Amino acid sequence: MAIPTEPIGSIPRPAELLQAIEANAAGQVSSDALEKAYDDAVRDTVRRLEETGSPVITDGEQRKSSFATYPLEGLTNLAADGVVIPFKDGHTRQLPRLSRGPFRYGKYSGEYVRRATPVAHRPLKQAVISSSALSLLYPADGIQGYTREEFIEDLIAEAVADITSALNAGAVCVQIDFTEGRLSLKLDPSGALLKSFVNLNNQVLDRFSSAERARIGVHVCPGGDHDSTHSADVDYAGLLPALFAMSAGRFYLQLASEADCPRVLRRIAELLGPSQHVFVGVIDPISREIETPEQVRARVMEAASFLPLDRFGTTDDCGFSPFADDVSTARDVAFAKISARVEGTAMAAALLGL
Repeated sequence: MAIPTEPIGSIPRPAELLQAIEANAAGQVSSDALEKAYDDAVRDTVRRLEETGSPVITDGEQRKSSFATYPLEGLTNLAADGVVIPFKDGHTRQLPRLSRGPFRYGKYSGEYVRRATPVAHRPLKQAVISSSALSLLYPADGIQGYTREEFIEDLIAEAVADITSALNAGAVCVQIDFTEGRLSLKLDPSGALLKSFVNLNNQVLDRFSSAERARIGVHVCPGGDHDSTHSADVDYAGLLPALFAMSAGRFYLQLASEADCPRVLRRIAELLGPSQHVFVGVIDPISREIETPEQVRARVMEAASFLPLDRFGTTDDCGFSPFADDVSTARDVAFAKISARVEGTAMAAALLGL
């Protein structure tokens, strides 16, 4: 038995794609030329991920505007002045605001799986944004003629449709990005906001069968944008009990950049349910240092001393470029880090006799 290892999702876009996106927005290149740039980027990303030896790959989210906003592409009922998310280095990201109902996705993630499948030779996973993150689109003062209750009902239905589209398109697993989980404790230390987020995501997960939920995971991290985080100072202790109350079968957890991994691993072992699998982060995407396979091996061996061997795997702490304009990490560096994860995980498996 090998130790499973998977990427989180995003890979830095090649310069040619970023140039094509900018030129298309300025009216300087056609939509056809932009589509070719997307196709080329996906093809190259898939090829290079497969060359790392990764048993599961992604399309690198090359076609997404960001990991969070892809469902909003093409919508006309949004305003620009939504919730602002501050990062430690001072930069911010701002979500749009829903200006009128009803809420519908403009794009479903199954499209990305279908477009990547013809060039992939290994199983594809697909990342999707959480319903809790998208719940932040609804304004605090409401929308005339469209209640929050109506919005939540529509949101749950659309999130279910999004995950279903990826599974139906052939994704081997679907990962729900829940980076706002840790952030919620910074915004509301009482935990009430986190509890509401978990409840909302569980309403989505509960629409799936137990067999389907075994293929659906949840990813949490303190953010990773332009080499900065939004909630790394929030203690994992406040997040983990609520996190493992989610009805998912897989959990992808940032750990490589964590200050006290043994304490967190010990708590994970206490909370891990009998049908749940955990993928521990052994690569720090926002560090400029390229980890060696030996460093990864040591991190895997540490995790193996706490977690059941048949229910843990490895991953990266978060995506390498969750927003299309984030060029803080070089594309070659991302692939080198992923190669180290794959090789180091295999080295640890050999030491463990797996």
